[in-house]
Amino acid sequence: MVTIQEIKNAHAKVRSGVDFPQYIRDLKGLGIVRYETYVSDGHTEYWTENGETVISEEKYDFLEVEKMSNVEGFRRGLREHQEGKSDYMGFCRMCAENGVKKWVVSMGEMTCVYFDVSGVMMVEERIPE
Repeated sequence: MVTIQEIKNAHAKVRSGVDFPQYIRDLKGLGIVRYETYVSDGHTEYWTENGETVISEEKYDFLEVEKMSNVEGFRRGLREHQEGKSDYMGFCRMCAENGVKKWVVSMGEMTCVYFDVSGVMMVEERIPE
């Protein structure tokens, strides 16, 4: 069974969006096939290839997620994060300000999909392997 500590160890290596592809490879190595991260408090639900679910604790104080999504503002902030111009907390604040409720990562499809508070997909991107 995958532990939260193993996941935390993998996440501790992430400094910016530049490190994200390696983080995904590390999680795949642990047997994780999918996860969903919630912007409001940073908790994440992980699913493994064995059908187990592991849920992390909240990572930070509550962030109010805007009800109106701003796809272009989010795309701009995402691009900057991927260029290493923000840290994880800055990225989460930017997500909340632009109406991102959660992101869903699929290791099988190697995608990361961002959803607004209504459950509408805002952005889908491929994760480099």
